[in-house]
Amino acid sequence: MFLKSLKIENESTIVRDMLFYKGINLIVDETKTPDKKESGNNVGKTTVLRLIDYCLGGKGENIYKDTEFVQNTNVEVENFLKQNNIIITLSLVDDLDNPLTEICIRRNFLSRKDKIVEINGESFANKDALAKELKKRIFNSEEDKPTFRQIISKNIRDEKNRLQNTLKVLHATTTKDEYEPLFLFWLGIELNTSTYKDKLNRDKKTEENLQSRLKKEGTLSMIEQSLLVIDRSIQELITKKETFNINPSFEKELSELNQVKFDLNRYSTELSRFEMRKELVVESKNELENEKSNVDVAQILNLYNEANALIPNLQKSFEDTLSFHNQMIDEKLKYIVRELPDLDKNIAAIKREINQLLTRERNLTAHLKKNGAADDLERIIIELNSEFEKKGKNEELKRLWEQSIKNIAEIDKKLTQINESINSKDELIQQRVAKFNEYFSNITYKLYGEREILSADPTDKGYEFKVTPVAGNSGTGKKKGQIAAFDLAYIQFADNMNIRCLDSVQKTM
Repeated sequence: MFLKSLKIENESTIVRDMLFYKGINLIVDETKTPDKKESGNNVGKTTVLRLIDYCLGGKGENIYKDTEFVQNTNVEVENFLKQNNIIITLSLVDDLDNPLTEICIRRNFLSRKDKIVEINGESFANKDALAKELKKRIFNSEEDKPTFRQIISKNIRDEKNRLQNTLKVLHATTTKDEYEPLFLFWLGIELNTSTYKDKLNRDKKTEENLQSRLKKEGTLSMIEQSLLVIDRSIQELITKKETFNINPSFEKELSELNQVKFDLNRYSTELSRFEMRKELVVESKNELENEKSNVDVAQILNLYNEANALIPNLQKSFEDTLSFHNQMIDEKLKYIVRELPDLDKNIAAIKREINQLLTRERNLTAHLKKNGAADDLERIIIELNSEFEKKGKNEELKRLWEQSIKNIAEIDKKLTQINESINSKDELIQQRVAKFNEYFSNITYKLYGEREILSADPTDKGYEFKVTPVAGNSGTGKKKGQIAAFDLAYIQFADNMNIRCLDSVQKTM
């Protein structure tokens, strides 16, 4: 799809109507100034890119907020957009000369009932619904992964990570597993397993976190050996208890006491399970909350240093990354803590039952003592109770360990099947990469005299894509050229393979 026009207006006035043409479209500053060294940085290049991005499902806050210091808002711009109900209209066509299909996207900056989010006059609830529909209309895809915003991330290079990275254009914390379906999609290979694979990887991470928590209590082998020792101790205590001479009424009450202990053991097991689950949830919650401030500063600093080497005087790195990072964490927090109320309710109910049973146990023990129960018998009963509680806790730990091991084995089996399915397409993947490199290596050679290639290597976590020079390491000064070459090569590749794609827009210095 090609950019046809971008219109900025309110209800009565057209503020700006920009038309796009075949080939390269440049936004330049033609202001006559005595100083020939002035760069034209205030001409509005970035704003145009961000308005286009906004129409394509972006948040739009970067239009009037500082991307590094997000609390700093350009109130004048924000008020202009909102108080004048500025409407942005982006038109896309399949062909600039003879268009058969046109997509007209309209958005404003208001909220609730005054919000405008439209495609060809059809309203959508929010930007996510808009992006989903755009993926369907532009890329003819209804799969959840990769998302529309991920697909077009290389088409709109306005933020630092997209300006300094050729391939890794998503957030810094994005994993290789998340990149794989995106890179394959760019090659025209869409997987219907991407969403499922992403879910499996998240489930596996949850199980690994659980096992880390369980290791604090003991390994599976330690717990199994502890249970053997506890069972022997219980059997010895039961044998000692049976040697006492007791009358029938005493035996009846003792039987009731044993039933109470059995119930206590059962409820203790349940309580242990719920409390452990709650501890895991709270621990995950605390870890996520800590992540909001305790980000990997070293990693961000490395990214900043790389960016600063590529883009001198760059001062927008940490706050923007931190803000996006925290937004992702907030969504995870909502998902994680949703079961806490039910867990608290179950824990409270079980504790009430346990307290009632403990009261009954004390009463029975006291009555038995009055009726001739020896101090030794009372001691045995107390020891038995303690051993049964230990057994209940260890049995629950064993169950959690065994279930988690089983879950990870099943997840790994499914991931292996998915990866084998993807690897079965290796010949097709390598053919597509080779076709792309026909264009890419030629363009890099023309731009800076060096042939570079894209490669796709299968790993245990999926395909890893890299750009490397044919001979040795490329200098950092060629990075901008590499990015431009990649984007130009992709347009040629997509045209040759009849792969649907979107016009690319990029901020220049």
